[in-house]
Amino acid sequence: MSAAAPVAAALAASSAAPLSAAGGLAQTALSLVLVLGAIFALAWVLRRVQGFRVAGSAALQVQGGLQVGPKERVLWIQAGGAHLLIGVAPGRVQTLHVFDQAPPALPVGPAGAGFSEALRKVMRGQTPP
Repeated sequence: MSAAAPVAAALAASSAAPLSAAGGLAQTALSLVLVLGAIFALAWVLRRVQGFRVAGSAALQVQGGLQVGPKERVLWIQAGGAHLLIGVAPGRVQTLHVFDQAPPALPVGPAGAGFSEALRKVMRGQTPP
């Protein structure tokens, strides 16, 4: 009988090993799901909160913009009391024009040709219609 005891103990240990490995794998998978869920939840919250940055954006405002290439843009910005027309490209920002006085407000409408035509008129010194 004493010889059967070590065999029974070995059998019990070998059958318990796969159960504990499966439990460890399940615990690891659950931990991974929780961490990924926390990352996505944090990203969602940060995206929602970015719209509430009103106090810091009062000094610098984008008045309008125009896409002139796949990665190039022309932006009309107001920095403090100055109005600037800047060109933005990957790795470079350049001042294109500094307005002596605030240009007339552009009419609000669909983006596209309306803005580009109004911007051309402002650059020529004409007022938009």
